This record gives sequence, structure tokens and C-alpha cells, in this order.
Amino acid sequence: MEWTDDTIARLRALWGEGLSTAEIGRRLSISKNAVVGKAHRLNLPSRPSPIRRTEGDATPRPAAPKRAQGPTLPPLAASMGAPVPALRAIMPAQKFTTRATPCCWPIGEPGKPSFHFCNASAAQGKPYCEEHAAIAYVRVRDRREDAA
Repeated sequence: MEWTDDTIARLRALWGEGLSTAEIGRRLSISKNAVVGKAHRLNLPSRPSPIRRTEGDATPRPAAPKRAQGPTLPPLAASMGAPVPALRAIMPAQKFTTRATPCCWPIGEPGKPSFHFCNASAAQGKPYCEEHAAIAYVRVRDRREDAA
């Protein structure tokens, strides 16, 4: 867009009337960002933000509620009326051993009745069994190997 003397004069007049940048843009058939940029380059007086509150507002903003200090709920033992024994005292030690997690390799088409997961024991630290981990985790080839 080219800013002609006539367009600049219209911009100054509309700006002086106090119209919004969007409205000026509509009247000049340009974007509001073009209006803002040209007004800035012409050093036109700045406008108060429509978002900021002025001192003359009739309804002041309510104060934020006071934040609670410390824990907001009483300790569990206090609410039960008795001390809570340690978890290890309740459950035998063998309950804390890690179980084998099942392989989550999908077999079949999701949404079909025959769809299921492998469910064999997963390899240590992986979501798949050894067979499916070999398929899922393939070593990335170095591109320099191909450049020979």
C-alpha cells in the first residue's frame, strides 16, 4: 500500500476524532496494524489503552483473596483419630517386589474384536518383550556408511 498525502490527511483526521485503529483501518481499507505503524511513524499522539483502568472507574477491582499459609488439610492421622502405621508394617515385604510388566505390542487392527496386545513379559526397562523390542528399537545407521 502506498501512503498518499490524501490518505495520510484522512488518517490524521480520523485519529484526531478518537476512532479506534480497527475502525480507521476499515474506513481506509487497510489493516489496523498498518494504521498503528503509520501513526507511530507520524508521531501521532498515543492513545490510552482500552484495557487499562482509569482512575475515574466507578467499580474498583475487588481485592484478591488472602492465600492460605501452610497445609490446607489436616494430617491424615489427626483426621482418623489414631496414628497411621508405616506401610511396610501393614504389607509383607514380598508385596514390594517388582512384577513383570506385560509387553504392550499391539497385535491386529484396533477396533476389531481380534485386537489385543502381546502380553508376554516385557524386557527390563522396555515396554516390549525381547522379540518386539528387537523390531521397535533399531540402530540408526550412520550416513557416513552410505557415502562410500
